[in-house]
Amino acid sequence: MNLASQSGDAGGSQLLFANFNQDNTSLAVGTKSGYKFFSLSSVDKLEQIYECTDTEDVCIVERLFSSSLVAIVSLKAPRKLKVCHFKKGTEICNYSYSNTILAVKLNRQRLIVCLEESLYIHNIRDMKVLHTIRETPPNPSGLCALSISNDNCYLAYPGSATIGEVQVFDTVNLRAANMIPAHDSPLAALAFDASGTKLATASEKGTVIRVFSIPEGQKLFEFRRGVKRCVSICSLAFSMEGLYLSASSNTETVHIFKLETQKEKYVPAEEPTTWGGYLGKVLMASTTYLPSQVTEMFTQGRAFATVRLPFCGHKNICALAVIQKIPRLLVAAADGYLYLYNLDPQEGGECTLMKQHRLDSSAEPPNEILEQGSHDRPLVAQTYSAAVTKGYCEEQGAVGGSGLEEDLSDLRLEEENEQPPLILETD
Repeated sequence: MNLASQSGDAGGSQLLFANFNQDNTSLAVGTKSGYKFFSLSSVDKLEQIYECTDTEDVCIVERLFSSSLVAIVSLKAPRKLKVCHFKKGTEICNYSYSNTILAVKLNRQRLIVCLEESLYIHNIRDMKVLHTIRETPPNPSGLCALSISNDNCYLAYPGSATIGEVQVFDTVNLRAANMIPAHDSPLAALAFDASGTKLATASEKGTVIRVFSIPEGQKLFEFRRGVKRCVSICSLAFSMEGLYLSASSNTETVHIFKLETQKEKYVPAEEPTTWGGYLGKVLMASTTYLPSQVTEMFTQGRAFATVRLPFCGHKNICALAVIQKIPRLLVAAADGYLYLYNLDPQEGGECTLMKQHRLDSSAEPPNEILEQGSHDRPLVAQTYSAAVTKGYCEEQGAVGGSGLEEDLSDLRLEEENEQPPLILETD
C-alpha cells in the first residue's frame, strides 16, 4: 500500500510503498531510491533478497508469489507500468495508461491495473488487455482486491462513492458476479481470503468489519472493532487458512478476529452467581425483542487478540503468517519498520512484540540469486517505437505490450516458484 501521506511525506522515512506477496512469504518495499524484497522466513533477521536502485520514487512494487516477476510504477512516470524479471534485471514489457496508476494486483492468471475511474484486466501470461471496466465510481485511493485463487478468481472494488457497495467481478469469465451492499458509509478496505470464497470489508467509519461469502454475497461474520470512535482502517488481512482476520487502522491497536460460528464456540452455560452475570444473561436474552440496531451490537464478534503498536497515526499494512511454525502478525509501517508479533492461537489476548526491523536502511546482505553477469546490469529500457509495436488499442485504452522474448525462458513453468511464465509475442 501507499505509505506516503497526501503531501508525499512518508513519516520521515524513505518508504513510499510496502506490501506482502500473495502467500506472505516476502515483503516488497518501494523507496525514494528504488525497491527491495525481503524474505519472511525468520523472525530474528530480515534477509534482503534483492535491491534495485535504477528506478527512483517507486510508489508501487508487486511481486508474484516467489517468482521473479515484478510489476513497478514510479512517481516519475505514474501512468506507466513496467513488468520486469528482477533476477535478470531486465524489463519484460511496459504499458501506459490514460491516468495515474493507483494500484496493481497480481495472481497466477490476471494482472489488474486500477485507475481512479477504470480497471484494466490483463492476462498475466501474455499481458494482453482482456477487459476494461470503465466509468467506475470515483476511487481516488485505488481500493480493490484480487483473489489469489485460480478456482475463484474474483476482483472486488467499490460500487459507489457514497455508500459501501462492493462490486464483485469474475476475471476468468469476464462478467459481473454480484453487488454486495456491505456498509452504509463508503468503503475503506477490502480483502479476500486465500480460497477466494470470503471477502472482508470495512467502511470509512471503521467500527464494523464484515465478512461475506463469494460469490453469493451472504453475510457470514460481523465484528465490532470499537464503538468509542471512528477510525481509518488501513488494512484487512486473512491468515492463509482463513481462520483469522486482522484489521489495522490509524490508531495504535490492531484487532485480530477469529472466524468461528456460535455453534463452534458453544460452551454449556452455567448459572450466573453474580449480579453482573445475571445482568449479562438478561441482556443477551433481550436481543430477541430489542430493535435490530441494538441487537446487532450484542451479537457482533469481538476481537480474539489485539496488538498495541508503538506508534499512532502512521499508515501501515498487516499480514498473518506462520513463521518458524508459530502464527505471527506482521506490520509494515510508514515509520520505516517491520514489526513482528506472536499470536497465541488458543488463548488470543494481547500479542507479544518479538522483533522489529528497519526497512529503509541496509538489512541482511542479499542472497546471490542474480544470474551470473547480471549483477550490475540495468533494466533494459525499450524505445517508444518498440513499446508500441502492437499499436494503441483504442477500445482498451492501454499503450504498450511488446516483450523481450529472451527473458521469458527464465520464468520456468515446471518450477513452482517461477509460475506463471509470461508468453509474450512480438510482431
